[in-house]
Amino acid sequence: MNIRAQIYGGVQPAEEPLLPTKRPKGAKAAELDSIKVPRESRQRSNSRGEDRHRLSGESARVTYDGRNYEVELINLSGGGAMIAGRLRPLMWDHVNLHLGAHGDIECAVRWLREGRIGLEFAHETQLGWPSDQVAIVLRHVIERTFPHIAFSEPERAPPPQPTEARDDEGRAASRHPLIWNGLLHHDYQSSDVRIRNISETGAMIETREKVRVGTEPLLELTEAVSLSATVEWAVGDQVGLRFHTPFDLQILKETRPSVAPVNWTPPSYLDPYAKGDEDHWRRLSISELRQELEGFLKR
Repeated sequence: MNIRAQIYGGVQPAEEPLLPTKRPKGAKAAELDSIKVPRESRQRSNSRGEDRHRLSGESARVTYDGRNYEVELINLSGGGAMIAGRLRPLMWDHVNLHLGAHGDIECAVRWLREGRIGLEFAHETQLGWPSDQVAIVLRHVIERTFPHIAFSEPERAPPPQPTEARDDEGRAASRHPLIWNGLLHHDYQSSDVRIRNISETGAMIETREKVRVGTEPLLELTEAVSLSATVEWAVGDQVGLRFHTPFDLQILKETRPSVAPVNWTPPSYLDPYAKGDEDHWRRLSISELRQELEGFLKR
């Protein structure tokens, strides 16, 4: 462009404009999508939970009245599950849901509708050891965590008769209100978890974070107690862990559990079906648990 000619004349502006029209690169007339606009804003909300309860093609095994049933697992999260199968339980019946290795959990039937069954998970952390060992550990944990609860001195129990049949499963099923929580270190992050059950060989935990099958996280119960494990399965919010070394029940004596809330809040998919305020699935208070343990240890 001739600046001198523009100043002193001789060239019409229309012939040679001072600021020529800029032509967009790659743009086509009458096509709004001819140029891609880069996204600058980031996703600020976690959309993983929008439909995280709904499962597809998942199955599980349920034990009810001494029989095993293969069921469809429709929902699984927030302390409850929705299943469909051939079993026909009654309201408030107890069933055992088997999700995989170390994934057994006791449930109560909360609702029945159109072939579907709503299950409520056991409130307490279930301990997979013989009931006499569990009773001793629970007593020690309660004395340490709740010092205001006083136990009477245990009496020496008479030796059992050789012909006496011991209903260990019935004693182990006694309610207690204690919940163990932990911290799961995985995939360069740490997530708070609730321990649904724990045994010598593994555990079932509940977490809102995604945990990949096959990874080897670290489950931290206290600053001094950590367990290395392998993730064997993950369904919904529930994850099955296999410990690399056997876990000693006595270690729980040095941990501090929390107490389950009195009022259980059902997940959203169970709430519309739950009716009434009946507490058919009784949980013991700390004082009631003390009396139960004292009675058991004196037997």
